[in-house]
Amino acid sequence: MASRPIQWVNSPVLMEAMLRYEQGLLPRSMQLWVEQMLELDGSENTSGLLPSSFDASVD
Repeated sequence: MASRPIQWVNSPVLMEAMLRYEQGLLPRSMQLWVEQMLELDGSENTSGLLPSSFDASVD
């Protein structure tokens, strides 16, 4: 099955995924999704994906 191009991504979902990616809490399939979305090669330092002042709380 051919992969379809991503049309849009819900920002809160992406931000949560990035936070969990940095913490190493994502399953492999989601890690690959984040790497594809952000065009990472998987071997890069992931500690700098989010700004240090980022607040992950959702109101």
